[in-house]
Amino acid sequence: MPIRQIGSLDVSLVGLGSNNFGSRTDGALSAQVVEAALDAGINFFDTADIYGGTRSEEILGRALGKYRRDVVVATKFGMAVDGERKGAAPAYAKRALEDSLRRLGTDYIDLYQLHRPDPETPIAATLGALAELVAEGKVREIGCSNFSARQLEEAEAAAAAGAPRFVSVQNEYSLLHREPERDVLAQCERLGIAFIPFYPLKAGLLSGKYRRGEPPPAGTRLAGMESKRRAELLNDSDLEVVEALRRFAQERGHTIVELAIAWLAAKPAVASVIAGATRPDQVRANVQAAEWVLTDLELAQVDTIAPPPAGGD
Repeated sequence: MPIRQIGSLDVSLVGLGSNNFGSRTDGALSAQVVEAALDAGINFFDTADIYGGTRSEEILGRALGKYRRDVVVATKFGMAVDGERKGAAPAYAKRALEDSLRRLGTDYIDLYQLHRPDPETPIAATLGALAELVAEGKVREIGCSNFSARQLEEAEAAAAAGAPRFVSVQNEYSLLHREPERDVLAQCERLGIAFIPFYPLKAGLLSGKYRRGEPPPAGTRLAGMESKRRAELLNDSDLEVVEALRRFAQERGHTIVELAIAWLAAKPAVASVIAGATRPDQVRANVQAAEWVLTDLELAQVDTIAPPPAGGD
């Protein structure tokens, strides 16, 4: 498994996203998924306090057990857990961390991420609180999520001299959502910030399970979504692209999942592709995808199928 850097952290090129834990997968199945990830060489596990109604952290912590100090655990705070627990105010950042430590059953977090910008709290105030947590040894590195290029620059400028700074940003990025190419990826390279894509399979659309004119298979993520959101994702335009990408991958002896992950892995700013999984075999397939190193020609051919955004850097 190739290893890349998030600040001082060595992370596997393919990570495991735990957003399904406590919702689509119970504790027993989630433990099997974690075991498969460890066996396959994954050392980077990403979760958040809101996932699974706070159960994801609990399940992940139990599943890692004795392997906790051999892996890199990332979690997030800031989105609403309930009416009171939300935002990025300094006092809440510290409270949220203590809650996550308790749920994960650990005494430190490797990568602690602000889940989204908080317009009510100056970023300098949040960074100050996070710096204290790093100084106390409760957090190793700090990152952010759902930040724009401008917000990344503001956070960089707001970090006190010599104080911890965001070493990563986690935003949506996939073959069907290339928005980060407008400016965020370039900003990451300029500032030395690692990029962590979420929804690498576009909520499963790039899994190869869905076809135009057919309802989503029972038990899939899209089948369980509310109808409006499902209709937004299963639009004819994207499904045409998916079909073309599937053919492209199959002609080269690969699956569309392998293409989706290998394409992200080819981006220099990407540190780890954190794909979710609800079964052990999905984890193994995600890891296998990293073995496909796309050539410059293949990358150019993919661009003709799923074009980059206009005006990107």
